[in-house]
Amino acid sequence: MKVIIAEKPSVAREIAKVFGATGKKDGYMEGKGYTFTWAFGHLLQLAAPQEYGFYGWNVQNLPMLPQKFKLSIRKVKSKDGMIEDPGVRKQLDIIKALFDEATEIIVATDAGREGELIFRYIYYYLKCKKPFKRLWISSQTDEAIKDGFRNLKPGSDYDTLFNSAHCRSQSDWLVGMNATQALSLSAGTRSVLSLGRVQTPTLAMICSRYLENKNFVPEPFYQVSIMVDKDGQVFRAISEEKYKTKEAAQLIVDQVRAIGHILNVEAKPRKEPPPLLHDLSSLQQEANKRKGFTADQTLTLLQNLYESKLVTYPRTGSRYIGDDVFAGVPHLIEKFKDHPEFGKQAAILAEAKLNKRSVNAKKVTDHHAILPTGEAPYQLSPDKQAIYDMVAGRMLEAFHQDCVKEITKITVESGTKFLASGTVISTAGWRAVFNEPDEEKKDEENASLPKVKQGEDLPVVDKTLLEKQTKPKPLYNEASLLKALETAGKEIDDEELRYAMKDSGLGTPATRAAIIETLIKRDYILREKKNLLPTATGLAVYNVVKDYRISQAELTGNWEKRLEEIRSGASVAGFQEEIKAYTRTITQELLIAGKGMIVAK
Repeated sequence: MKVIIAEKPSVAREIAKVFGATGKKDGYMEGKGYTFTWAFGHLLQLAAPQEYGFYGWNVQNLPMLPQKFKLSIRKVKSKDGMIEDPGVRKQLDIIKALFDEATEIIVATDAGREGELIFRYIYYYLKCKKPFKRLWISSQTDEAIKDGFRNLKPGSDYDTLFNSAHCRSQSDWLVGMNATQALSLSAGTRSVLSLGRVQTPTLAMICSRYLENKNFVPEPFYQVSIMVDKDGQVFRAISEEKYKTKEAAQLIVDQVRAIGHILNVEAKPRKEPPPLLHDLSSLQQEANKRKGFTADQTLTLLQNLYESKLVTYPRTGSRYIGDDVFAGVPHLIEKFKDHPEFGKQAAILAEAKLNKRSVNAKKVTDHHAILPTGEAPYQLSPDKQAIYDMVAGRMLEAFHQDCVKEITKITVESGTKFLASGTVISTAGWRAVFNEPDEEKKDEENASLPKVKQGEDLPVVDKTLLEKQTKPKPLYNEASLLKALETAGKEIDDEELRYAMKDSGLGTPATRAAIIETLIKRDYILREKKNLLPTATGLAVYNVVKDYRISQAELTGNWEKRLEEIRSGASVAGFQEEIKAYTRTITQELLIAGKGMIVAK
């Protein structure tokens, strides 16, 4: 008997359906010589401190450094405190009985770091020794499942993936458990002050930006604006210089002459390449900007679309596809010719040479970028439809032609130098898919500029003194925070450069939504309209940890990079020793730092 284990019941049922297996049993399905069983996500977790003999919250226990980590069954709250989840215990017993009888085990948990961890923890907890094979697919369509079963991989191919996941799990336990107890005990409060390897630098980024914004003192400055007439088409030009006083700016206003002399005209065509395909993080950012969806909402909607066979694997960190997948893109584009919003662009693309900016097999990690599968959606809720359209629309954008703009700058002399700028899109290219305004044009004074020549003298029909002031960096919203987490807080707009830094970011695309939700659940941050703001408790914690390495985004980003290296075969022991040494240091630092801490109620 071959046993297939999936991550959740719904996925196991879908795989069983592909095989034509219909026999329903308690905790599994069977038929056609196969048995299909499932986990419910994480059935097992690293054991709590008391299971290593660290009873209660006691300074004498710190730092807690288990010689060997144990696995324990997921706990639930009861009237008697935290107890083993009886449903989990029952399912583990069912899985054990099936594994004992199995001639072959096939792993069909999600094809990624967490999916691998879920299976391996079950496998090792049950002390199973049987060899297993791995189903590794990027789509839940029937054809993808069948093809995956024709190409099962040896389980050992994913040992380094498990090592990376296990090291991540251990480091989160060591840093989180010890830092949380150290700060809570030294602060002497009755509340738990939770700290974590990823959540604390994320909190620090939010708090730091909030304080910078709150304490920002705007500085006034002044500019002068003139309106210049070219054959009835009036355009605005702004003084190049910014003046610190109103009086200095007024002197310039007084010097403006009735005629503006065109000193220079610079008109440059510029090609703007299409955006890369979406990974989870970039899609979450777009959904937050367009619809105000939280990162967690977007992940939930996308996961549902994946399980409904409509999009490919959602938790990907890649924005590229290989040539093998690209070969099927023209067929996918054909499917959108009747789409009510961008069917016209799909029809244009179906006849055009496709842009290959997003095609690079070397940049594909476990899974390629998110694509529609080509299956026809049916009666989607408005929210699911919105996410589906973002995936489909981005596919059309990514393979579309460059957007060609003409960027014009005119320098006018009239008492002093004034600058007029404008952008005209000559070929919309990929921008025609959603037909949205160009972000770069928002700050421009002129939608378009008339044709003028160097040396021309044109009438100045108006002049104005402009009062402005400097602005702080905006508060983080979910879109801007997710973008910052990708690069451990470094402000990088170039999407390819940002993508190149993804292995050094905070968390992974799959975990960042959970980090934000954890901080909200801990009452460290809250959502106010679209912004993420720290609470009094969050600020109190930040004020204690801000000068220590636990709050530094670059340190955690470096650990994420190390975890990726472990996945490629780097030393596990070296990383573990480094984390243990760090745990000893941060525990001692926080036992001192927390004294006298005031936590607002």
